[in-house]
Amino acid sequence: MFLNQEIPDYQYVLRAADGRSARVNDRVLAASFFLAPSALVEDWPVASVAALSPAALEPLLALEPDVVLLGTGATQVFPPPAVLAACLTRGVGIEVMDNPAAARTYNVLASEGRKVVAAFILPG
Repeated sequence: MFLNQEIPDYQYVLRAADGRSARVNDRVLAASFFLAPSALVEDWPVASVAALSPAALEPLLALEPDVVLLGTGATQVFPPPAVLAACLTRGVGIEVMDNPAAARTYNVLASEGRKVVAAFILPG
């Protein structure tokens, strides 16, 4: 059996994520951030799900995704309804999950060429 290393055709790959940090390509990030296949925005100023507001989603939505993946830390925590409505009223899907699940889902969708943005809440 031959094994081949698969090299993604997108710029930012999530190698790992948990409730405290994430590894994007070869960089370890310990503060909240968001990324798309061709963009990485560090130091997203959201420290908790409770602090999340529709205004905090504006930079993500400016990337014009079809879906937003919201990683809420070590466990899945749903944001306020206004946050969900900020995506849904624009026709953008939003999925809320823990950080490891959001990382796996991001990599699958990015590898399919989908317009995805993943945001990760970390304690920083």
